[in-house]
Amino acid sequence: MSRKKVGVLISGRGSNMSVLIEAAKAPDFPAEIVGVLSNRAAAPGLEIAQQHGIATASLAQSKFPSRDMFEDTMTQILESWEVDIVCLAGFMRILGEDFVERWRGRMINIHPSLLPAYKGLDTHARVIADGVTVHGCTVHFVTPGLDEGPAILQAEVPVLPGDTPETLSARVLVEEHRIYPEALRLLASGSVSLE
Repeated sequence: MSRKKVGVLISGRGSNMSVLIEAAKAPDFPAEIVGVLSNRAAAPGLEIAQQHGIATASLAQSKFPSRDMFEDTMTQILESWEVDIVCLAGFMRILGEDFVERWRGRMINIHPSLLPAYKGLDTHARVIADGVTVHGCTVHFVTPGLDEGPAILQAEVPVLPGDTPETLSARVLVEEHRIYPEALRLLASGSVSLE
């Protein structure tokens, strides 16, 4: 079995990255994590990746004259790792259309809501404020529109009386950690594809 090579983009601690790294240790998992790229040099996830012997790189967008040049450099790094699939794991930058099209059908993201509901940021606080009773997370293909790509997997969690954004986030994160490796397995094995 030839395993797909995966590059993970992070901005912080990379808890979903860590789950993907662990999942890829299974001999029958169809993907391997070959590199982790962050837009923040201080992202704790970089050190975690290094401890697993995974290549890392960091790029500050502020050092580049344009977003295109920043993303071109990201692509060069990903290509140097011979990446087949890109996984966004808390990467807090909006990606440009050229970059998204370059990885079309090969880039996925985990989002903390049941898309298409609650695109963007602060999903847990918004769900609580709206009095919604069911919340969750979505792994989806990345397309040029923010959080608009087709869903691969979703998981639901109840919103409980007295929930805060923190308690709800923690409950959703458990499900994120369950469905992200499964979605990557589906994509890497060819079981799902972007039409």
